[in-house]
Amino acid sequence: MSRIGKKLITLPAKVDVKVDQQDVTVTGPKGELKFTMPATMKLKQEDGHLVVERPNDDRQNRALHGLTRALLANMVTGVSTGFRRTLKIEGVGYTSEVRGKDLALKLGYSHEIVVNPPPGISFTSEEKGTLIHIDGPDKQVVGQVAANIRKLRPPEPYLGKGVRYSDEVIRRKAGKAGKTK
Repeated sequence: MSRIGKKLITLPAKVDVKVDQQDVTVTGPKGELKFTMPATMKLKQEDGHLVVERPNDDRQNRALHGLTRALLANMVTGVSTGFRRTLKIEGVGYTSEVRGKDLALKLGYSHEIVVNPPPGISFTSEEKGTLIHIDGPDKQVVGQVAANIRKLRPPEPYLGKGVRYSDEVIRRKAGKAGKTK
C-alpha cells in the first residue's frame, strides 16, 4: 500500500468538495480548483475526510494512487490557506514594484520588465523592492510564475547578483586570481 496514497485528506470547515465521476471541484475561501482524476482511481468522502482508493496493486495504479492523493491534498490546502513563494532580488539598482496587479522589475537591463500575473496569482513587494511574494491557490502555477521571474535574471556565482528564491543558497566562486611576478 502506498504510504502517501493511504493517508486521509482532512477537509477544513470552509472547504467544499464536489465529485462528478472523475471530475473533482474543490471550493474554498481562496478560490476554486478543478482536477480530472485518472480513470482507475476512486474518491470517497467520509465524515470530513477524503479517501483515494485504487483497484489493484499494478505498478501504474500504485504510482497514480500517491500522485492523485498528493494533488488533491494540495488543492485542499490551496483553497483554504493558499501557497506562497518568495523571491529575493540582489544587485545595485535591482528593484521590484507592484503596479495594480502587475509586477515591474528593474534588473539591470536597458528597459523595465513588466510581469502580468495569471488568474488567481497576486504579487506583493517588500523591503524597498528586494523581496517579492507570489501568492495563489494553485501550487503548480505559483511555482511556475516564480520560476519564470527567476529566469529573467538568474543569480550569478561571482557577485551573487540576480533573482533567487529566498531559501536558495548560491555557491560563490572566487574571482580572478591575479598576476604573480
